[in-house]
Amino acid sequence: MADPSTVLTGPKLAAREAPPCRGLVRVATLAQLVERDRDHDCSGFGAHHVCVKVDAVAALPTRFGDFQIVAFWNNRDGKEHIALAHGDVMGAEDVPTRLHSECLTGDALGSLRCDCRDQLETALTRLAAMERGLLLYLRQEGRGIGLINKVRAYALQERGMDTVDANRALGFRDDERDYAVAAHMLASLNVGSIRLMTNNPDKIRQLERHGVRVNGRLPHVMPANEHNRRYLRTKATRSGHLIDPGQGEEKP
Repeated sequence: MADPSTVLTGPKLAAREAPPCRGLVRVATLAQLVERDRDHDCSGFGAHHVCVKVDAVAALPTRFGDFQIVAFWNNRDGKEHIALAHGDVMGAEDVPTRLHSECLTGDALGSLRCDCRDQLETALTRLAAMERGLLLYLRQEGRGIGLINKVRAYALQERGMDTVDANRALGFRDDERDYAVAAHMLASLNVGSIRLMTNNPDKIRQLERHGVRVNGRLPHVMPANEHNRRYLRTKATRSGHLIDPGQGEEKP
């Protein structure tokens, strides 16, 4: 049975936008994308009209497996997003795909306050074991509020607030991330459809709204630790993530 969070019906189907980059020429290899996109300019995706283009491609052997790294430039804020591609994803259908938002404290420093590093490393390990797979690494630190504000939110959490209330106290929404750039990256890679590795229905909704065909969901639940149990419980009970709320409960 299809995951209900991935099926487009009624109002969701009507809300889907036509991709503005239908004219992207299909090429045979990732390396050819650089020349194809050299002068690329389009009306952009989403409310902010995000347009991206492939700027560089190279091999990236990692401890998780062999990938191709694809560097994207975008016209909205100049942030440099990347894709890690394993196997042949160009023009493929049902490509297992993970969207990972940058988390300096977790990804690079090994913070235990979140599950970001576990999610990143597990995703790369899973994708490298498949015939093909794709990870988009998006520069959206702190759910889109930035590094300094994330540390400010940490300080509020130490006074008793959860993740949602801390973001709101700083004047932000629960989650400021925008996946329009991810939709354009997938279009640039000529990916036909994906199976999204996520617990977050909002990622699915946003991608579908921007014309991405999401044909399935791959759950991506990490075990809790003593420092992130409340964080994971808040994801489940307040942010709608598809994980067991008991993931964040203290164990006897």
